[in-house]
Amino acid sequence: MNSDTNTMLIALAVIVVIALALWTFMRKRQSEHLSQRFGPEYDRTVNEMGSREKAEAELLARKKRVDDLDIVPLQPAEAQRFNQEWRALQARFVDNPRGVLVEADMLVRELMQKRGYPMGDFERRAADISVHHAGVVDHYRAAHDLTERDRRGEVDTEGMRQAVIHYRALFAELLEVDRPQPPNQPHPEMRTQS
Repeated sequence: MNSDTNTMLIALAVIVVIALALWTFMRKRQSEHLSQRFGPEYDRTVNEMGSREKAEAELLARKKRVDDLDIVPLQPAEAQRFNQEWRALQARFVDNPRGVLVEADMLVRELMQKRGYPMGDFERRAADISVHHAGVVDHYRAAHDLTERDRRGEVDTEGMRQAVIHYRALFAELLEVDRPQPPNQPHPEMRTQS
């Protein structure tokens, strides 16, 4: 081999090493970003899918799917109505815990639908919620599990109370209100970066 060939092989090897290092760095950053964004949902998905790569592909697909949805904040009057309905529901718990649990599930679904979340099966709803509300998706899963167990007669009053508390955590997180911008202020999405 001549000197030029050796130099080209060494240069090619260096390029391959740099490309591999860059690819590894980018994968690590993506993993860290997804882990921070999804919190415990990241670990749950890794465990469920059996590998980090499959879990990350699932989480990225969720994000893309939800980004394509038209998720909107509530108008102040709608938020007030939902809040009043929740307070009334909680006030009835002592007299009718099972009925309140059913109502809590229905009110959360109505709120999700009003915000723009599709009402597919539970797992899809929970996956969609995890994109913007990863901190409360475990509450939603726990509430749903207790509600399903209650339908089979397996939950006592304390379990129903816990389910309503879990629904409340999700409800409070989803009760996002559209805040009008002051007259001379550009909308946050329209501001330019300095």
